[in-house]
Amino acid sequence: MKRMDCWPARWPGFWAGWRLAALVAALAGGSQLPVLADQMVALRGDAGGKRFDGIGAVSGGGATSVLLKDYPEPQRSQVLDLLFKPKFGASMSALLVEVPGDGNATQGAEPSHMHERDDLNCGRGYEWWLMREAKARNPNLSLDACAWGCPGWVGNGNFWSQDMCDYYVSWIQGLKSVYGLELDAIGCRNEKGVSEDFAKKFRATLDANGLSAVRIHGFDNWGPTKFDWARDMETDPELRRAVAILSNHTMADVPTPPEVRKLADDLGKPIWNSEEHVYKKGFDCEISLVAAFNNNFIRSGVTKITTWYLVGSVYPMESYAEEPAAMIANSPWSGAYHTREVLWGYAHYGQFTQIGWHYLNGACGHLEGGGSMVTLKSPGADYSVILETQGATNVQRVVFHVSGGLSTGPLCVWRSDAREQFVQQAGITPVAGTFTLELEPQAVYSISTTTGQQKGAFPDVPAARAFPFPYYETFEEYTNPAEYGWLPHYTADIAEVFEIAPRPDGQGKCLRQVVSHPPQSWAPEWLPYTIIGDEHWRDYEVSADIYLDDGGWAGVMGRVNNVGDGYGCAPRGYYLRLAADGSYALVAINGKAGAVELGDKEHQAQLRTAGGAGQAGDRGEKAMVDGTVAHFDVRQWHNVKLQFAGDVITGYVDGAAVLSATNRLFAHGMAGLVTGADRRTRNTACFDNLLINANGAPEPEPTGFAARQTPIYRP
Repeated sequence: MKRMDCWPARWPGFWAGWRLAALVAALAGGSQLPVLADQMVALRGDAGGKRFDGIGAVSGGGATSVLLKDYPEPQRSQVLDLLFKPKFGASMSALLVEVPGDGNATQGAEPSHMHERDDLNCGRGYEWWLMREAKARNPNLSLDACAWGCPGWVGNGNFWSQDMCDYYVSWIQGLKSVYGLELDAIGCRNEKGVSEDFAKKFRATLDANGLSAVRIHGFDNWGPTKFDWARDMETDPELRRAVAILSNHTMADVPTPPEVRKLADDLGKPIWNSEEHVYKKGFDCEISLVAAFNNNFIRSGVTKITTWYLVGSVYPMESYAEEPAAMIANSPWSGAYHTREVLWGYAHYGQFTQIGWHYLNGACGHLEGGGSMVTLKSPGADYSVILETQGATNVQRVVFHVSGGLSTGPLCVWRSDAREQFVQQAGITPVAGTFTLELEPQAVYSISTTTGQQKGAFPDVPAARAFPFPYYETFEEYTNPAEYGWLPHYTADIAEVFEIAPRPDGQGKCLRQVVSHPPQSWAPEWLPYTIIGDEHWRDYEVSADIYLDDGGWAGVMGRVNNVGDGYGCAPRGYYLRLAADGSYALVAINGKAGAVELGDKEHQAQLRTAGGAGQAGDRGEKAMVDGTVAHFDVRQWHNVKLQFAGDVITGYVDGAAVLSATNRLFAHGMAGLVTGADRRTRNTACFDNLLINANGAPEPEPTGFAARQTPIYRP
């Protein structure tokens, strides 16, 4: 017999318990696969073990939750219930959010609470709302945060500065004073190296501002050298005091080195994984998630794991739009959403454990025939065992003996496999403290003395519908923009930030690009731009009124069919720009940080302004046409429009056609808005009356939003 721990082979009642053989089969009617030799596991309640600090996911590292805020009720609350409500869906016990910094952080940008040094607004964006909603559902949820980047003014371009310490503190104070939420822990910076001096300054700044309870984790990197810095804690008492938690990413790929695990134990510091990655489809994603959770503890001593990322509320054409997320909620105009199989992998932990439980020594490890198990114990007598058999080819029989004050009462059993996820099985009643479980290959099991678990769901989830077309946004429906976090429905900022703002002429509201200097982004930036619509649109026109309030240029985008690969955000598509001197240009951008200028020898584009169509090179590649509007008045609003009809692209300024070109590079894609930029500044242009319509169609009524699309913030 195989044993996971050493204990006497002769238990009272052992053979009676074995004869009872309370088995759980993964296949109806039992399995025909061979059963391996028994594996023995001792569940000793007095064995001790590390504190369990939770499992959950990340909102951020890009604008991953941006469309969730626009969902109607009750669907918006249903999504949140499936993610956070205890013993219902995923039942996550931990949430880590990005501290927004105005710059692209994989799938877009989120608005900072301090665009400038003298600017403080703790109502921008939606992460505050998400944290409040998650905490309301699970008061025991842990709240964690980290910045991927920050505004350019911070440290005059130096992230590792006192400015950044103060920036963090102002965000934490806003979370507490405005939303009544206490932050449990915070990182230094996501995946951008190590600064031990910064950690020390940050600790001192937190303490000086009455935030001594907020723990710092560091340094949230990846790769084989990610823990090298930790050895300095042996000789640096100030660093030891500053960094309360050793945290990094992707421990499933590169585990914590044994010497670092020993160091953490010697110093009494937990190890956390602040970003695990499981990029798989279907049930393979679910079982791989549970395997990653188990192995994070078994191989790396990790006691808290948050995966990237929480909910897929981004447009489908964006990078990583679906596979990492626990759920997909990217159709707020219809209210449609769906869970992925992986959500039930979170449930196999979340519905059977709580923060403050402890891993049980001697009852966590790898199974002989493939897979793994961990056991967690409550402060009382309850316990749960989570097992997965990824890679196994035979049935495995595990014999458990319970002692040391653990409950010997009935256990519930829940199982997932490729055919069905999170299904309750027949329960088990130990006999004389002994019970047996048969594990099918490629399955996940949770067994527990706790009760109340359920596979939560809601009836009548609406069917998905295409993005509304035509679409006409005047920005006048946002009577109090603060209730919406200053963000309109459906726009997804990819680089920098576009917020609802008063029109400079006082005639209502508009959308304004508000970032005036390049942020210190996690990923390379392109120009400031935001997208909206349907990637399948082909022939249509997109227009907007533009006001160049600080010079430079601004424009509309069309046929945008890609916004980067997750690191870098230069799109694929076209844009028509209008500058403060009256010049205009049609530009094709092919997913690189630059665009082809007029006269590019590589493409030999033969293009000219209105008065005759131009023909791009034989390969149908990117091209540009330009010109200048006569008697242009920059102090006025001007309308710019791009029209797509097959291969023909026509540009308009103030209703007059100013250019036409034939180009086959992009046949379909979304609409967007864009402003100019250079290395030192950004243009904070204004946009109004965004209209996406059929070519030549009359102007429709402004798009109406459902009464159930309620604001995320209330006075």
